[in-house]
Amino acid sequence: MGRAFEYRKAAKMKRWAGMAKAFTKVGREINIAIKEGGPDPDYNPRLRLAINNAKAVNMPKANIEAAIKRATDKDTSNYDEVTFEGYGPHGIAVFVEATSDNNNRTVASMRHAFSKYGGSLGVNGSVDYMFERKGQFIIKAEDLEGDLEEMEFELIDSGLDSIEVDDDEINFYTAFEDFATLRDELEKREIKVSKAELVRLPTHTKKLTDDEVEDVLVLIEKLEEDDDVSNVFHTMDVSE
Repeated sequence: MGRAFEYRKAAKMKRWAGMAKAFTKVGREINIAIKEGGPDPDYNPRLRLAINNAKAVNMPKANIEAAIKRATDKDTSNYDEVTFEGYGPHGIAVFVEATSDNNNRTVASMRHAFSKYGGSLGVNGSVDYMFERKGQFIIKAEDLEGDLEEMEFELIDSGLDSIEVDDDEINFYTAFEDFATLRDELEKREIKVSKAELVRLPTHTKKLTDDEVEDVLVLIEKLEEDDDVSNVFHTMDVSE
């Protein structure tokens, strides 16, 4: 019984840690969006997306309002978007997106993680060419009405590249430069988007053994644990 209690306690702490990380990430998204386009979501599309993403991770309304208020405070730290590129174990390319109010701290943290867990931090441009930047809109299947094939055809002129169905979610992909166009069209059609973000998809991947995969996952997990890190992309083949 004691062991079961400890297991449940550890699982609960992990969930809370994950939630706190998600709240930190969307809070910084809100900060950056407001610094760029102001605090009114009606006139700031990026802020609307940030608020929508906050709701998607179940961030309470009060927390969202507090994040907006903090971002409009002139004494609040300003966050900048920064990226890091390098290689993980077994030659896997790794691209890290982060938001930081102290670049020196973030650089030191990234260098330490790459070095300690079998990787090497590179310079800007060292692996960027191995990824294609795309816009991704995640929509729950239950929230999408109408014929999917017909919708795909209709949205091509708004920048839709492809649609992928994943269990109970549908992913709409668009080129980076068409992200805003497709976003506006989905809003116009009142299609409820669960989450919207810019992602980096590998142009090619590398298959590893199970043991090698574990080596890479250790690095990725350590990078994702850093509060400054928003996203980690890699070229490891994760297919079955």
